[in-house]
Amino acid sequence: MTSGERSATRHRRERMVELLGTGDISVHDLAAEFDVSLSTVRRDLATLAALGRITRTYGGAVDHRAVERSWHDKEGEQRGEKAALARTAAALVRPGDVVLLDAGTTVARLAHELRERADLTIVTNGLSALVELADAEVEVVVLGGRLRRPNESLLGTRTDQALRRLTPDIAFLGVDGLDPRRGINCPDPEQAALKETMAECARAAWVLADHSKLGGGGSGGAGFPYWAAMPAGTGLISGAGERELAAFTDEGWSVCAAVDGGPAPAGSARPHTS
Repeated sequence: MTSGERSATRHRRERMVELLGTGDISVHDLAAEFDVSLSTVRRDLATLAALGRITRTYGGAVDHRAVERSWHDKEGEQRGEKAALARTAAALVRPGDVVLLDAGTTVARLAHELRERADLTIVTNGLSALVELADAEVEVVVLGGRLRRPNESLLGTRTDQALRRLTPDIAFLGVDGLDPRRGINCPDPEQAALKETMAECARAAWVLADHSKLGGGGSGGAGFPYWAAMPAGTGLISGAGERELAAFTDEGWSVCAAVDGGPAPAGSARPHTS
């Protein structure tokens, strides 16, 4: 292949990603768009999928980046349920705890609930949580790293190294999607690895997930290609129905239904993951 042919191939593949960002497109449509054979389109899609740029579907493909929305886009969704999740989670935090907070809109609500708890140390990689805690009484430790958009989290080698020097008493993780067997659905492999480290390093780990996140696909049913496996006994706080929560109980999760309108009962159990 000449340099000109390689350049044309790169240009075609980049244009494919742009087109796929508008929705699911068939192989035949792509072949007609670029005036190439079906086998060429399939090779291009296989390469893009291997690079994590797209997700293959039956007869076509979709740009998985198109379904990852920003923190600001998601902040207004399920507001009442997320507030109930945050109150329920806050009731699990004990005086003197070192609390690890992940990024995400629901975890940010929890940060707001913990603002007045001067007896805590909160460790976080989430910019939304930091905004909530910036002028609070609580002690705050920021995990350094690279800013990842659009979910406004810090991750990378520095974040991972800092986490491995910690043993938080309790960790709270946010999700885009959740499956009882596979764990947390993630749009990025580095993000998936970080969530696994968070759950593993804490004495107890809880996932906060409103009802739209259960089933592994995330809001709107669009799944990401990466997964963060959770340790046995990880906790789940959710406002989902009994049938959805039973699937997690059957797989060994410690499930706590969100209490709407007030905190969870005092003395709620905390699952141990280490």
